[in-house]
Amino acid sequence: MAGEPQSDCLFCKIVAGEIPATVVRKTDRTLAFRDIAPKAPVHVLVIPHAHYPNAAALADAEPDIAGELLAEAGRVAADEGVEDYRLIFNTGAGAGQTVFHAHVHVLGGTSMTERMV
Repeated sequence: MAGEPQSDCLFCKIVAGEIPATVVRKTDRTLAFRDIAPKAPVHVLVIPHAHYPNAAALADAEPDIAGELLAEAGRVAADEGVEDYRLIFNTGAGAGQTVFHAHVHVLGGTSMTERMV
């Protein structure tokens, strides 16, 4: 069921504490942790605790949590000391999504003007 934890989802397991992650922020509805294969000096993933396959599904079902995800991404950037940063939502395998649990990448700490990630 949408929104419910999925037993085969890596990010659901991280939210449940079954798989370790380097957590940088946590709220009642979101979790932010460092990417294990960073593409920039600051590369943090912000995810909802609720399972939705991508950002569009999350926004459609629970727009308040989608908004909180974006607000938390901004707080992560501020906590990490970056003023200029990129937020990336990948939707679908063809766009580079490898974990099908809604999440936003927060990238910063280097110039992003010439870089595609």
